[in-house]
Amino acid sequence: MERRQLEYFVAIVEQGGFTHAARALRVAQPSLSRAITKLEHELGVELFHRVGRNVVLSSAGEMLADRARLVLRDLDAMRAAARSIGEGAVGRVDVAATSSSALEPVTSIIAELREHHPGVVVSTSSALSAAEVIAMVVQGRCEVGVCGNAERPTGRGLVAHHLRDEEFLLVVPPGAIVSSGPAVSPDQLRGMRFVVTKPATAVRALFDRLAATIGDMAIAAEVGDRSVVLPMVLKGIGAGLMPDGWADLARRAGAEVYRFDPAERLPQWLVHRRGQLTAATQAFVDTTLASGRD
Repeated sequence: MERRQLEYFVAIVEQGGFTHAARALRVAQPSLSRAITKLEHELGVELFHRVGRNVVLSSAGEMLADRARLVLRDLDAMRAAARSIGEGAVGRVDVAATSSSALEPVTSIIAELREHHPGVVVSTSSALSAAEVIAMVVQGRCEVGVCGNAERPTGRGLVAHHLRDEEFLLVVPPGAIVSSGPAVSPDQLRGMRFVVTKPATAVRALFDRLAATIGDMAIAAEVGDRSVVLPMVLKGIGAGLMPDGWADLARRAGAEVYRFDPAERLPQWLVHRRGQLTAATQAFVDTTLASGRD
């Protein structure tokens, strides 16, 4: 079994077929097909079911997919470790993050990495929920994940570091609330309309809990892309609930931002797989943990 065969196999899985994989890898499709056929012969199993011009993963292929990603990650870690002896931390780290975590702390971490580890390139992948972040790391799609989750994340071979407790805020158009201070009580949400994200996000879970407790909280709009919540709030469509990483951006855009009294908080976590990490991944982890985050 060769590294090239595993790379081809993973590319077919992620690209959705031989044609797209060959294009992404910039190899001839017959060469790709021959490599996979050889891999199947070596393993003694079919990895794909051929259905006309399409392919579907077999049960053996499904089992191999995650393991192949992890093997490729481990090979990259070994190669990067050897390179780092002479060059320092270099290479690419793939980071999965929810939108709020991508804004903070990931943005600040990337800025710090550029200063201290200019050879490290960070590639971020967006996830809708903490569960998706965790799955992307466990499956080897990304090396590191950052997300908010009420409980310590768990998974096969997963390591979780508590970073901080992010705080949820109320964001409204100017003049929408008459308040004598920087905080509002949950009762002040009664009668308000909200722009909310779709279920499965931490922000939506907070809205649903508050709505069930307080009552008379209506949904004005439900969005799949959290980046449009703030523009909708500024258009007066409804109020928004946002993690504190959005606070500065919301204020600069002209919105009013209020804390809750009592505060609404959610633990934020850094997760990665147990075992050897690439030099780039280790630099990302070390920078994150050294930036005043537990």
